[in-house]
Amino acid sequence: MQFSSLDLAPDLQRALVECGYSTMTPVQEQAIVPARRGKDLQVTAQTGTGKTAAFAIPVLQRMLDKPKATVAQRPRALILTPTRELAEQIAESICAYAKFVPISVTALYGGVKMGGQANKLRTGVDIVISTPGRLIEHMALGHVILTDVEFVVLDEADRMLDMGFVTDVLKLIQMTANHRQTLLFSATTSPAVNELSHKILKNHQQIRVAKANSTADTVEHLVYPVEESRKIELFEQLLLENNWFQVLVFTSTKEQADRLLAGLQMKKIDAAVCHGDKSQGARRRAIADFKSAKLQVLIATEVAARGLDIQGLDYVVNFNLPYLPEDYVHRIGRTGRAGAEGLAISFVSREEEQTLERIQKLIGSKIKRVMVPGFEVSNRESLLKTISRKVLSGRSNKASETRIDLDSANKVKPKAKPKTKPRTTK
Repeated sequence: MQFSSLDLAPDLQRALVECGYSTMTPVQEQAIVPARRGKDLQVTAQTGTGKTAAFAIPVLQRMLDKPKATVAQRPRALILTPTRELAEQIAESICAYAKFVPISVTALYGGVKMGGQANKLRTGVDIVISTPGRLIEHMALGHVILTDVEFVVLDEADRMLDMGFVTDVLKLIQMTANHRQTLLFSATTSPAVNELSHKILKNHQQIRVAKANSTADTVEHLVYPVEESRKIELFEQLLLENNWFQVLVFTSTKEQADRLLAGLQMKKIDAAVCHGDKSQGARRRAIADFKSAKLQVLIATEVAARGLDIQGLDYVVNFNLPYLPEDYVHRIGRTGRAGAEGLAISFVSREEEQTLERIQKLIGSKIKRVMVPGFEVSNRESLLKTISRKVLSGRSNKASETRIDLDSANKVKPKAKPKTKPRTTK
């Protein structure tokens, strides 16, 4: 289905053509028409399938259908996102769509001074994209009033629930107009998301473009079993052997990200980190350098998983598996976007095997394992079964006297030192 078939405003259609949009993705086909008719929606679709356009285009068209003068401090549309990076990304996209129409857009997020954002709000903005916390700060200072908001979008709603934003989100939505249209978009779903949808949506339509919590078919998944202490070593070897470039690596903690960065820098590999301890300016520079291919590796924590949109990104590495299986879907969604091929690699230690099982259960498929010579992980379960069989078959006289020391069995015995002749004195 073509965008030209939507009968959009000429200037809006012109901007979409300039953006290179011609054929709609499945989520755009299913969501744009009912959203344009004013229907509340709960949409679940894979990351990288064009969800931003799926909610932004109908909102822009509805605002053009019923034009209103821009009023200081009173936006007409509000888009809530969990992270600063995602707020910037959405604002950039909507500004491109609205390039030729009289609709103004701004993004609000923490990590920067509020003065510039407050000035834009006082001048008057039609569409506000914001993280919940920063928007509440502006409201407390009287910079923005939400009573005229007719359109509310929650992007990455499940992530906002994970990050504990639900109270703030409900508070903000209650301050918008009673006759608002609400659109809820996410790549994963859960009972908590469904409960939220029933609280904020009215007579809504549910759209699932693909199986819930599924991943793009264009992404190949690989698991590399490796001891936790040797992950950096394995990553460096694979990076050099395969000549990977523009690799996005996710770690579970900021400390792990910093350790990996230090290890790569020792090998003279161009890399940077993007996590909560870095200033907004530093994070922006790191992402910009990565997008422009100045960096070979960008290391990020979970906070950046939902806000990075890098065209042609071929490799995503899970240095550590995420605590929540749903976050695996979002992490690897940074590659294989818009039909492109991608490779999702996960380093899995013995301690992470149960987490891997939960991920495989969530996505509905087993992930191929790749063993790298020299990095084999001892199989504790196989060893235990072997010893158990010996006990049961009577090869051991007394089970109570059999000591099973798995940790010592997995250790490499040190080589015996060569015997030396005793030193003699003259």
